Amino acid sequence: MIRWQDCRKLRYTKAWNMDRSEIEKISKALADETRLMIFEAISRNKRMNCGDIVSMQGVTPATVSHHLKILNEAGLVKCRREGQFVYSHSVPGVVREYTRALARMARGKIGSRKR
Repeated sequence: MIRWQDCRKLRYTKAWNMDRSEIEKISKALADETRLMIFEAISRNKRMNCGDIVSMQGVTPATVSHHLKILNEAGLVKCRREGQFVYSHSVPGVVREYTRALARMARGKIGSRKR
């Protein structure tokens, strides 16, 4: 199960703009097939707990917990404790800003990373 301590509270406002490192973090989180399926399931169902995801995806609780942690760190899901369960729900504002940032990148508005 996902630990409550791993669920960081993230706040996003309309004025929030993603930088390149945030775009990379979200891209890497969604690049994994299992995480993408978990994210789609959470988005479709509005909220899910670890047990719900395990029963749908056929993966172990430890695997689901690991993937939820990465999705949470990327800001794609938020977690909320309700009694003994921790529910995850998607953060549509982050997805909207991510797609806007990709569109800006495609138009050349976000510079390349300096190495």
